[in-house]
Amino acid sequence: MVDEYDVIIIGGGAAGENVAGRTQPGGLRTIIIEADLVGGECSYWACMPSKALLRPAEVLAQARRVPAALDAVTGTVDVEKTLRSRDAFANQYDDYGQVKWVESIEADLIRGQARLAGPRRVSVETADGVRVLTAAKAVVLATGSRTAVPPIPGIEDVGAWSSRDIVTAKAVPDSIIVLGMGPVGAEMAQAWRSLGSEVTVIDQAQADGFPKIEPFAVEALVQQMEEDGIRVLLGASVEAVSRQGATATVRLASGAQIAGSELILATGRLPSTDDVGLETVGLTPGQRIDVNDHLVVSEVEGDWLYAVGDVNGRALLTHQGKYQARQAGDHILGKQTAAWADNVAVPAVMFTDPQIASVGLTERQAREQALNVRVVEMGWAVAASSLLGKDTKGGAKFIVDEDRRVLVGVTFAGPGAGELIHAATIAIVGEVTLDRLWHATPAFPTMSEIWLRFLESYGL
Repeated sequence: MVDEYDVIIIGGGAAGENVAGRTQPGGLRTIIIEADLVGGECSYWACMPSKALLRPAEVLAQARRVPAALDAVTGTVDVEKTLRSRDAFANQYDDYGQVKWVESIEADLIRGQARLAGPRRVSVETADGVRVLTAAKAVVLATGSRTAVPPIPGIEDVGAWSSRDIVTAKAVPDSIIVLGMGPVGAEMAQAWRSLGSEVTVIDQAQADGFPKIEPFAVEALVQQMEEDGIRVLLGASVEAVSRQGATATVRLASGAQIAGSELILATGRLPSTDDVGLETVGLTPGQRIDVNDHLVVSEVEGDWLYAVGDVNGRALLTHQGKYQARQAGDHILGKQTAAWADNVAVPAVMFTDPQIASVGLTERQAREQALNVRVVEMGWAVAASSLLGKDTKGGAKFIVDEDRRVLVGVTFAGPGAGELIHAATIAIVGEVTLDRLWHATPAFPTMSEIWLRFLESYGL
């Protein structure tokens, strides 16, 4: 049986849903094909449940920093309630609510494994057999990404956990070793430390070697993690891993050996393109899919194949996948739209303590682009920071393109940094000049006063 739709979306995660949210209401008959849970990684194994794990410890840390509240904090994080809260945020790993949303926009849904079967054709393996669909206008690949497994001797035999495994763990491991101190590694290290695990984090980069994080922010985070009792090893190269019974062991190039009950891989992501039929349209399975700013796949003729979200490797963040999906959906509808902001202003937040939030370029990236850069780096020298309590770590770094007198990059590290970053995103996307920004007065006393202190330090 061959069915024809205007738009076929392979992958029902956040990106796929957002394409459908444009094309079906826009008058194009749309179908979503999903092999797992509708809603995808963010809803069940990443963004939402991970933040539910982090939130209790964040609240306790905030209270402990306020001297007048410190004596009221008499206990620790409740493990069982935290795990139940996490499962509730993941809707008990039931996607009925997301399915209802698909029904509400009158798009169709098939549960099954979808693969491209040539130009504009998609084959779907379902419980009832195989269906072949054809697309009158577009096929959209939105299959996301998976944990990257590094080429370390012994890694295939040690029973390492992926990001899904650590986020959904049903009990607190006695001890964990986290490979990688990016967002997944750092967040899960602090979350499970707060729940009682002994934690070691290993990363081969030094504090100044993280490509998308400013060194001052890494240093502030490492200081807090160590105060929390987390062992952090930066600049450490892993030579091999092994397991004997309940104990996993990591051997470093230095000769040191680290033991723990579970080994967590937080070593990056790979596009989930191994088994989606790329070879039928001349593409290489397992590779990132190159797209233009309309999200049209560059190496396939006819402008019918789109790729949104992690599969195209532009910005592996849920909100950016949704942004791309909205642009792709509108382009399929015939609108002249493009995802240009991916190239200049991608906001990102690590929900650690301290939070690290950034948008645009780091200083290193700006200098590599040969911009005429001026940097203003400062601590939290604002009235509101003292109200938040003692020992507030972090600060801010502003990257200015002097030729245009506009911001091209901002990083905040500190309490509530994630809520501050959107103002920086607006300034960068809108190319607001510093002379204009000088008239945007922050309310007092709020952390947003950091903007006034920045402009004063700049010389306005």
